[in-house]
Amino acid sequence: MPQLIVIGTSLGGLTALPVLLQTLSPALSTPIAIVQHRHRDSRSGLLDFLQPYTTLSLREVEDKDPIQPRTIYLAPADYHLLVESHQFALSIDEPVSFARPSIDVLFETAAESFGKEAIGVILTGANQDGAQGAATLKAQGGTVIIQDPTTAESPIMPAAVQANTSVDWVLPLTQIGSCLNHLCLATRKSRSS
Repeated sequence: MPQLIVIGTSLGGLTALPVLLQTLSPALSTPIAIVQHRHRDSRSGLLDFLQPYTTLSLREVEDKDPIQPRTIYLAPADYHLLVESHQFALSIDEPVSFARPSIDVLFETAAESFGKEAIGVILTGANQDGAQGAATLKAQGGTVIIQDPTTAESPIMPAAVQANTSVDWVLPLTQIGSCLNHLCLATRKSRSS
């Protein structure tokens, strides 16, 4: 059963994330961590912007936050977000692929902590951050979903993942939430029956 969903996006993410969040089921209990590339001086604006699109709890990560069900976690501006077993950690290490927070860092640490119980989602973006992390996640048995590059505001990021690893699903943005609901809720139902 999936234990964590990690999502990475960059250019176009402020348009894509609301579409994805509003298609997630309120019954989804799998925690979600999101890296949206943004300016280092941006603060709570992303949280306030996204909250109306979901009934799930939405919060910006603080160092050593435990990973809780039914919660969507946002990487704070200018910090890498790392997964450490069943908690998050923040780091001010150097940018990776010119980004801090880095999608690669989130995905690689999720792969180390959760392996096949992690799902990685790459949305629109204008650089290659996430390609290495998605490959690491897939190598550890995780599931990788990308936004169909032909439907992305900026196709570079999902196309880089597609070129770098064997992805499980290539979907239009409007279908990704339904896929996540199916993967997480169907697994839960089959285990309880």
